[in-house]
Amino acid sequence: MREAEQSIERNTLSLVIPVFNNAQSLPSLFERLESLEDSLLSLGIAVELIFVDDGSTDESLHLMQIFQKIKPSIKLIKLIRNTGAIHASRAGVKLVSGDVFMVLAADLQDPPELLVKMCQEWMAGSKFVICVRTSRRDPIFSKIFSRIGQFLIRRMVFPNYPKGGFDMALVDRSFLNTINSGPGYGSVPLQIFSLGVPPSVLTYSREERKGGVSGWTFSKKFEYLLDLIFGYSKKPLRLMSAFGLTVSLLSFSFGILILFSALTQNIPVPGFATLALLMSYLVGVQLLMVGIIGEYVWRIYQQVIRQPTSVIEEEFTA
Repeated sequence: MREAEQSIERNTLSLVIPVFNNAQSLPSLFERLESLEDSLLSLGIAVELIFVDDGSTDESLHLMQIFQKIKPSIKLIKLIRNTGAIHASRAGVKLVSGDVFMVLAADLQDPPELLVKMCQEWMAGSKFVICVRTSRRDPIFSKIFSRIGQFLIRRMVFPNYPKGGFDMALVDRSFLNTINSGPGYGSVPLQIFSLGVPPSVLTYSREERKGGVSGWTFSKKFEYLLDLIFGYSKKPLRLMSAFGLTVSLLSFSFGILILFSALTQNIPVPGFATLALLMSYLVGVQLLMVGIIGEYVWRIYQQVIRQPTSVIEEEFTA
């Protein structure tokens, strides 16, 4: 791969690549990135590679160090522990120095070659380019959860969220300060999408994972979905208010009925089962509402104390 002369190139693309136990896919990723850089150089775009080791326990870090020796311009950092792809990506985004940047998965399910078309869209004037998935080669359970999650996102958070979802997003540097100073939850593409920035849309078919086991577990997916709902939507609070108002009206109506029955001396002997059922129901509703409020309070607390979501243990140089 030829080295780009930064002083000559008009633009630079920063690629942030979070890595967690991707030793099986990294050699193919390096090869495809070399071809990609040659294609982008023909467009007048240099490439800055930023690798973030997210607490890998396999040979991933060693492979990235070897690649860095071949290409010394690579930025390589190692986090002190596994924090998840989203937090690792945000740690890498803080090192971006290019004119445009993107977070790229290391498992090759999102083809890097799409960046050529995405950069062409950016050079034509679009500051936010996304690639929407039209199909995906994932396990059936992952597909079902993704469809449910996308449905909830469209209904409760972003009504215009594209069907199929997206992870690949090219973002102009003008949004960099907004991202780094924004909330620490939610992916970078979703944060830009939440601002209402009109994207240019490309489509693609998500590829099958190239070896290894995905670290994107069900618990991480569920936590991410909760972050999106409680971090970007007020609908759960509105639903709580509407439900509370409905229960209050029903309780008031029931109270009037009891009062009328008492005045007409038409009250049977009160039953314990009815009383226990009503109390358990109302207590359960109250606990549910307190839990929802707690989800919001926890995220507010995290933003107030500004606790870092990731810590860099070491930065490597060639």
